[in-house]
Amino acid sequence: MSTDSTQQPPPSARLMEMIFGFALSRSIAVAAQFGVADLLKDVPKSADELAQAIGAHPRSLYRLLRALSGAGVFAEEADGRFSLTPLSELLLSDAPQSLRAFAAMMADEVNFETWAELPYSIRNGKPAAPHRLGMPWFDWLGQNPAKGKEFHDAMTSLSAGAVAAVVSAYDFSGINKLVDVGGGHGLLLASVLSKYLNMEGVLYDAPAVVRGAAEVLAAHGVAGRCGTVGGDFLRSVPAGGDAYIMKHIIHDWSDEECVTILGHCHAGMAAGGKVLIVEMVVPERNVPAISKFLDLEMLLFLTGRERTEAEYRDLLGRAGFELTRIVETPSPYSVIEGLRR
Repeated sequence: MSTDSTQQPPPSARLMEMIFGFALSRSIAVAAQFGVADLLKDVPKSADELAQAIGAHPRSLYRLLRALSGAGVFAEEADGRFSLTPLSELLLSDAPQSLRAFAAMMADEVNFETWAELPYSIRNGKPAAPHRLGMPWFDWLGQNPAKGKEFHDAMTSLSAGAVAAVVSAYDFSGINKLVDVGGGHGLLLASVLSKYLNMEGVLYDAPAVVRGAAEVLAAHGVAGRCGTVGGDFLRSVPAGGDAYIMKHIIHDWSDEECVTILGHCHAGMAAGGKVLIVEMVVPERNVPAISKFLDLEMLLFLTGRERTEAEYRDLLGRAGFELTRIVETPSPYSVIEGLRR
């Protein structure tokens, strides 16, 4: 009797694979923390060779790499050595769109222990991180510099792919001055300015953050066209831009706080100005999307959330903007454009 190789596995097998999803995530994180991909960059290596390089137990490391190879993260060769795949190439420290730091942070002990508190957030509708850590998430990062650096490195890691996708997908033509609100060290703004040579920029973030932007702006050759301003976007934003962009900002905050931030942008820009929100947009109903799980991350750690198109339309409307279009990019992120009314 012949069998159909394309037949879906039974629901029990599919659910079992989903249940073990945490194990795959944690295994990728451990491989990222050990820098396994970097050790395989030039030539395949055996588990014994890798274990000697990182100070690990050879057989245990083999079992980790065997599991990850079965998932396509690495590849086990016929001679027992391991090599990179397109997935593990993204775990290389020097890859242009490296996700090594993000992978390591997303499945570290802090994140795992906070996800263990998911029932608390579901029952109470409040973030579990402050409940577990004794203070808001960003305050805790400030008091734990090592974890704060890991978080910053993870966000930088995540940004590289998103920035390239945004710059390639969205047409910034016609914008004379672009203000990046909460722009960190300026990777997004510098990338836009380096493509649009007649544009000026303003990088706005906490004073301690923008002080670290000089290297990025100089490396992109845009320091002469980009000013830096330190401040708190919950209180104000620099005036004078004809467009304001925010990447990975709006999803951190409650609706009320978002309306405040967007309201500052509205007040600071000229008539006909626009706001550009770079975030994931949650699809409706049964469409699978990473944004729906990132939304749970927001539930656990902060007061914000991922939003649907309808929710962004409402949010922008409350702040005096009209949602004009959503531009998808070759990444999970979209550019949500709002025109000042």
